[in-house]
Amino acid sequence: MIIVPVKEGENIERAIKKFKRKFDKTGVVNKPSELKRVKMAHAKYVQSLHAHDDM
Repeated sequence: MIIVPVKEGENIERAIKKFKRKFDKTGVVNKPSELKRVKMAHAKYVQSLHAHDDM
C-alpha cells in the first residue's frame, strides 16, 4: 500500500504527483514487453562483459 502524507494546505496536484512517482518506482504494473526489454538489455550487457573477458 502506498501512503502519501499530505500536509495541511498542500496542493492536491503536488500530492498526486508524489503518488504517481512512488507508484512508478514500485514497478507493480509493468507490461510484459517492458520486462522483456529490460531482461534483453541486461543479457546484452552481460554478454558484452563476457566477450570483453575473452579478448
